[in-house]
Amino acid sequence: MLPRALALLCLLAAPLAAQENLFGHQPDPKSKTRIEAEALFSRPAPGGFLPVRITITNANEAEGSIELRCTSSDSDFRGQGSEMTSSFKLSAPAGKTTQQDVLVPCNTLLNYSSGSNGTINVVVNMSGSFGSSTGNLSGNYQESQAALLISSTLFSPNASMLDSEVQKRIHGYSGSFTFAGKFDPGKMPEDWRAFSGYDGVALTDTDWKTLSPGARTAILRWNRLGGRLVILAGSANSDLGTLGISTSGAGLRGENRSFGSVVIDRLDSPTATLDVAGANALIDRFSNKDDNLDPVNHAILDNFSKKWALHEDFDPKSYNYGLFIVILIAFGILVGPVNLFVFAKSGRRHRLFITTPLIALATSVLLVALIILIDGFGGRGIRVALMEVRPDDGENSAYIYQEQVSRTGVLLGSSFTLNEPAAITPVPLSSQSQWSRLTPDNNGGGMRFESNSGDGKLEVEGDWFQSRSEQGQYLRAVVPTRGRLELRNGSGSPPSLVSTFDFKVDKLYYTDSSGTIWFGEGIEPGKPFTCREVPVTELRSFEAYAGTKLSVRSKQALAKLSPDPDKRGNRRFIAVTESAPGLETFKGITWTRTSTIITGPIATP
Repeated sequence: MLPRALALLCLLAAPLAAQENLFGHQPDPKSKTRIEAEALFSRPAPGGFLPVRITITNANEAEGSIELRCTSSDSDFRGQGSEMTSSFKLSAPAGKTTQQDVLVPCNTLLNYSSGSNGTINVVVNMSGSFGSSTGNLSGNYQESQAALLISSTLFSPNASMLDSEVQKRIHGYSGSFTFAGKFDPGKMPEDWRAFSGYDGVALTDTDWKTLSPGARTAILRWNRLGGRLVILAGSANSDLGTLGISTSGAGLRGENRSFGSVVIDRLDSPTATLDVAGANALIDRFSNKDDNLDPVNHAILDNFSKKWALHEDFDPKSYNYGLFIVILIAFGILVGPVNLFVFAKSGRRHRLFITTPLIALATSVLLVALIILIDGFGGRGIRVALMEVRPDDGENSAYIYQEQVSRTGVLLGSSFTLNEPAAITPVPLSSQSQWSRLTPDNNGGGMRFESNSGDGKLEVEGDWFQSRSEQGQYLRAVVPTRGRLELRNGSGSPPSLVSTFDFKVDKLYYTDSSGTIWFGEGIEPGKPFTCREVPVTELRSFEAYAGTKLSVRSKQALAKLSPDPDKRGNRRFIAVTESAPGLETFKGITWTRTSTIITGPIATP
């Protein structure tokens, strides 16, 4: 009985241990040539990217190459859903072992059937000099579930308990629940976009020190973009300073970082094993609505299809059904009775083979001409961005959320390139719009997207922009910048500042170290300006106005960055401009308005 139980246990444990290995391909058993594909996370996110590490050992004397064709989908047995494809070409030098990480785009999970999970499935197919192989990885998510990752140190002893404790909190749900995917701290990607589909990451302080410097930087950038970072510390000395998270973090065990937050909790077990109370405390860290932004995928499903201010600001336009109905009626009359009794009357019926296609062709040409005349080529749209600028600690980076909506006429192409490291996702719009192609009601709309990442860029094509459609996108990006607001006379009153942004700032509110609020407007690049003091009610009114431009999740992010006069030493600002450039997507769209809300700390000389 015992040997049989052990054998069964081994069979069950094997897939768990190997679930991140997509495939290991050896074209010839007699050769040392081998290709391995390993997913660095055990569970793909409902959006963003899945980092995959490709190791190629080419024992041949000739150089080789492989091509990866990847498909991520949320389709179900009914054929509903959408799909994202991508491809990568990798070279294999002769007699060498090479290793490369690729970011496989994950399709945004939009297909949820009533009362059950949605499933994201990633398939990787290899072809090329060494034959072919395939592997896949999938994950299930509830509609409002946060996508989380925990280190293997925490996962191994605690995964079952965490799953069980979360399950107890879900009322009326009988399916299985997975709290988080796992990762190996020694094998972490060094591109923040690898984490962009996830809402939270938990690891120990020892794990944090195990990460490569590039991986720590990637996580901290993702953290600033809204991620929730939880570190369970076995050492009483671990704080934001000693862990290298903040230069001013000595003694601090938690803080907001731009749109995200980090917290350090005590871990009493040397084996990283949590008791029930500890497991629930960790779950609470990711479910506390006061500290965390809404899960990314839930926000995409919910924020843009209801009362999205940007979409409501966009001029409505209806189809001109009447004109096309008249043309189709006229076509029916021409191709029917007129064609039969005039153009090809009795004795000349053979003319039907000529007149019928000519009438159909002329009608088609007329319809196309009218569509072009009414809708034109290309399209137009509006967009809004929330940008946190960090000139401190040598970051010199801007952390950006951009929301955009557009309406197109006739498009002659749909491909575009995102030149900045960014994550982009389509968003479902209200089904009340006759132009919407992706709505909450069509479960992904059967749309097909393509996205190929490389060298920090994203080559995009497919159904992101379609002819005669209304579509929206949500972008997140980290871009380098030297733009900032600098304080010229810190001890002066009123203060003098200067902007190094290369665009005009329309309005600015700044809170100094004493809690006094200052206002400036019409700020030109490189020209010092003097502020005037204003009451706190004016700042609050301005923040409320700025928030009306954003979706719910972006509004939550803005609220975390308020230049609160109650926080002494704050020295933060909030500003708006209509002159800043946006993240560029499809060149065929003319963006008639780009509103940017900028926040950040004031830089001191």
